[in-house]
Amino acid sequence: MSYQERYREYLDLIEPALREKFGTERGYEFDGLLDAMNYSLMAGGKRIRPVLALEFARLNGMEPEKALPVACAVEMLHTYSLIHDDLPCMDDDDLRRGKPTNHKVFGESTAVLAGDALQAEAFGTILRSGLPVEARAECAEILAGAAGVDGICGGQFMDLSAEGHALTAEELSALQGRKTGALLAAACMLGAAAAGADGKAVELAGQYGAQLGAAFQIRDDVLDVLSTESELGKPIGSDKRDGKTTFMSLYGESECTRMVERITAAACETVRDVDTDGFLTELAASLAVRRS
Repeated sequence: MSYQERYREYLDLIEPALREKFGTERGYEFDGLLDAMNYSLMAGGKRIRPVLALEFARLNGMEPEKALPVACAVEMLHTYSLIHDDLPCMDDDDLRRGKPTNHKVFGESTAVLAGDALQAEAFGTILRSGLPVEARAECAEILAGAAGVDGICGGQFMDLSAEGHALTAEELSALQGRKTGALLAAACMLGAAAAGADGKAVELAGQYGAQLGAAFQIRDDVLDVLSTESELGKPIGSDKRDGKTTFMSLYGESECTRMVERITAAACETVRDVDTDGFLTELAASLAVRRS
């Protein structure tokens, strides 16, 4: 099976599973909240994180569809983080994936609640799944680590605190390792842990994910300067507008490109012995040159 065929196979599992999460058949009376949750959850995107979860589950001997609970959970947590990142009190963005941001459509209060609910439901999806008890506990702990002080929330706080202040390369890497890298690492670890992999395999998955996240963020900084709003699907130039230190402001385009190449090569080397059909290598390579 080719890389493109496997990616499509994973999307064909992920999209229906996400779509059925918050349908009206659940009988909830809070239709406006569900609408807001679904609006962002089903807004599109590459589904990189759930794809990674399914692939690492497969590589560790699990049928990918059985890992759908953790794949959906990581995408729900990612969506919550995007809704909150876009809020006026955070990054104050009006466009996400080519569509108005959640608070622009549903109002700020509902957007906050939609993000909160998606985060809670992400953990509920894991804990209510049919995975073995030990796997559920490990996966919930992995996701909590990616969400909390050492992950998304800590990274976003560091990002907001740094506005208007110059950061060193080390400080910027620490910030982005939490804000971007932690959830990509968790996605890989979740797939391995769901499959019952040992600690060494889970750690290797996390190392690949962290490297992927580092390269992803540097590429994102490049695109924020060189891409267009229509191509990227969100406002460009926002980092400069907000006075943020980025890899582009520290190193420039040429060095950023070289950094992405080096980190991507390191990620591919990390999984060389387990990436039996090259899917993870092709995924990393495609993200290194992405335009959106």
